Amino acid sequence: MIKTFFSTLLYKWMGWKKEISFDFPSKYIICLAPHTSNWDFVIGQLFAKAEGIQSNFLMKKEWFVWPLGILFKKLGGIPVERSKHTSMTDRMADFAIKSERFGLCITPEGTRKPTKDWKKGFYFIALKANLPILLFGVDYEKKLIKATKIIIPNGDIEAQIAEIKSYFKDFKGKIPDNFMYE
Repeated sequence: MIKTFFSTLLYKWMGWKKEISFDFPSKYIICLAPHTSNWDFVIGQLFAKAEGIQSNFLMKKEWFVWPLGILFKKLGGIPVERSKHTSMTDRMADFAIKSERFGLCITPEGTRKPTKDWKKGFYFIALKANLPILLFGVDYEKKLIKATKIIIPNGDIEAQIAEIKSYFKDFKGKIPDNFMYE
């Protein structure tokens, strides 16, 4: 019933489409880009509910204030204190290894502003926990959510991050000028 409601809302009423070329493994990291607007969160949540996808997401701790904090935690949010260097990647990797099922969605830009310096924590979590990275692109121009590539981390971070960035080069974010893939 819930999946049907969100599916109707996203695909029929809002006009979005999907192109997914793989089944979800029991453990994974979703790398979602471009991230140019707060609407990305809304579209992502609608998509997850429509597809029955269970995954957590990282978000700066400043968003976890009442009443939003309660909602974000219920939706799977994990607050991140970006001003401190913590062992978040190690903790997430350890948790993934010990879990029977694990899903984590990360926007590698780490901001809605243009940046060519993408965060690499998602890659290190996947590498340490031996998880596939599912590449999900959101294209507002085409109203398309597309996932047709999986990266298996091999430790060649520079080459694989370049490959990941290249996958997203043709996607148009809500605010296209806020996206840099090079």
